[in-house]
Amino acid sequence: MVSVIWVICGYSLAFGGSVGGYVGDLSRAWLSGVELDTVSGTIPESVFVMFQLTFAIITPALFVGAFAERMRFSALLLFSGAWVLVVYFPVAHWVWGGGWLGAMGFRDFAGGAVVHVTAGVAAIIAAVVMGNRKGFPNSGAPHNLPMTVTGACMLWVGWFGFNAGSAVASNGAAGMAMLVTHISAAVASLVWMTLEWVKYGKPSVLGIVTGMVAGLATITPASGYVGPMGGFFIGLAAGLGCFVATQFIKQRLKIDDSLDVFPVHGVGGMIGLLLLAIFSAERFDGLGLDGTILDQLGIQIIGLLAVIVWTAIASFVLLKVVNAISPLRVSDDEETEGLDLVSHEERGYNL
Repeated sequence: MVSVIWVICGYSLAFGGSVGGYVGDLSRAWLSGVELDTVSGTIPESVFVMFQLTFAIITPALFVGAFAERMRFSALLLFSGAWVLVVYFPVAHWVWGGGWLGAMGFRDFAGGAVVHVTAGVAAIIAAVVMGNRKGFPNSGAPHNLPMTVTGACMLWVGWFGFNAGSAVASNGAAGMAMLVTHISAAVASLVWMTLEWVKYGKPSVLGIVTGMVAGLATITPASGYVGPMGGFFIGLAAGLGCFVATQFIKQRLKIDDSLDVFPVHGVGGMIGLLLLAIFSAERFDGLGLDGTILDQLGIQIIGLLAVIVWTAIASFVLLKVVNAISPLRVSDDEETEGLDLVSHEERGYNL
């Protein structure tokens, strides 16, 4: 669905001519002007269109994890489609498409704000609006841990394309982005494992892979601006910050964000966006700043707050509108039976 919207108007709204710096116009609707020999920078525009589409696809796929097992499929389609139009495409334009944040000097190399903060904020808003699953907080163990690890391994490797590919070239910038991405993921996975070991007495593979994802999400906005030292310390902050946020959201606030989308992706993206202002500095092995650390930090805070506020308000309003059209939540009986059967008459396993 996101792919279809992208072709019709999404690419144009994100990367078309700017309307006041807030959203693209419709000059590139239906991918108008994207031809065999047109280029975006130094690469074929068709490649750029496809690469950016993957970002648009993954963002709503992230926040779906926050309300797993309890939203109607019809409501999911309506909310996801409306959300990319109202939130994702405008924010992508602000940062990457010639919009006001990019003009201000806001830095987000591969989607800390555009992908992870928007998805994380939408996730926590949706989780609150939807309410907790039956049996929460004792309803969240993965049904197949080896499958979880398999998916995590694919995600770790795939993230290299996500971050290194944002250099839009095969060069040293791409290589450094890949290196710091790997460093951050490795450090964060060990930090999360250690914290879990200390708190619960045993390390777990689920904790290791969750920490890995936290490290990947947190380094994402900084991956094109920092060096190995930055990758290490951002991974350290990711493991610690996202672990604490996860405990706080679930145990203190009692919010059922099923796959920890906000504390891992949202909080991770926020941490990375702020720390890149420090570790981009050459004194910390970074690739350099246009001004001082405080100058960049101020810009990052402004951009971060703008994205959080817009995403939170828009997501809440969209959820309420969708609920008026198609009720968001399934019944208790449908939730107990499982949405695979109720919504699709299919099973994950036929034994």
